[in-house]
Amino acid sequence: MLDKLRQVESKYEALCARSEQPDFYADPQAAAQNLREQRELEPVVGAYRAYMGAKARMDEAQAMLAEDTDPELRALCQEEFRDAKAESERLEGELKLLLLPKDPNDSKSVIMEIRGGVGGEESALFAHSLFRMYSMYAQARGWSVELLNYSETELGGVREADFIINGTGAWSRLKFESGVHRVQRVPETESGGRIHTSTATVAVLPEMEQVDVDLRPEDIEMQVFRASGAGGQHINKTSSAVRLIHRPTGITVSCQEERSQVQNRERCMQMLASKLYEIEQTRISSEYAADRKSQVGTGMRNERIRTYNFPQGRVTDHRIGLSLYKIDAIMDGDLDELIDALVTADQADRLRRNEAQT
Repeated sequence: MLDKLRQVESKYEALCARSEQPDFYADPQAAAQNLREQRELEPVVGAYRAYMGAKARMDEAQAMLAEDTDPELRALCQEEFRDAKAESERLEGELKLLLLPKDPNDSKSVIMEIRGGVGGEESALFAHSLFRMYSMYAQARGWSVELLNYSETELGGVREADFIINGTGAWSRLKFESGVHRVQRVPETESGGRIHTSTATVAVLPEMEQVDVDLRPEDIEMQVFRASGAGGQHINKTSSAVRLIHRPTGITVSCQEERSQVQNRERCMQMLASKLYEIEQTRISSEYAADRKSQVGTGMRNERIRTYNFPQGRVTDHRIGLSLYKIDAIMDGDLDELIDALVTADQADRLRRNEAQT
């Protein structure tokens, strides 16, 4: 590990030296890349230097213990050694995490898809609750929500909702939300007070650009239709909504929330690129999935990941066995405790695999 850290430090110092050259900004694109790499390496280098400082203090305390016989001074040296050792162990753990391979999509925005599942109208109402929950979480983090496709039921539920959460790091926080979400509650439509179990599915995709995926025009069939729902007379009287069908895979995406056909098509192309990227990543993951039992899970949309039990006020994430008795706060977008636990479990799983390979 130390050899790798020394290499990282050397690269960081070279980047810093380059940024101080007079002609640094002659190539703006190269300068931006340089500064981006500096920012990425800075936490690693900072922790490495602090770690080496702690090790140096340990060595110094040990040397003084070997030389001095004064009881008071020895006690001070022993205390300094213990503190430096604890600090070095903490920093070693931090460095192991910092050296884990980064998810290249962590800084990206996300496309989310929510669908009502088993349970009829109650599942659609729960899908609406999930849409509200993620929207409030995004708002709390200063991200924006942009609707792509939204279909309501007569009672205000959601048949399907496709939307983008725009914000740096959205994928790093929301990528574990894909799967089947289960709700246990007494529906508003239930007069007998019986608890019903319903489900909704959530899919989370990193927002990909068309250039990131091989999209050939001849493979795409485009259909236009009139948008439905809110939006005024303009939306309902013109064929501005767009549906794209990717012939090789059969994937269908649609967007009707923008006011022009061109804008809706652009959004559809982004959705299609993200879905094709997901298919490729699933194929790669399946190559080692049989040998890997991750705590967090694969994030596949057919995997039941979480239960929201309203009578008990409980939300349970089945992948890590975590139950939180704060369902009202969670449904209002207070997701950080859940997400932090999932991120930690994923890091621990990747650390185990990394150490098993070395």
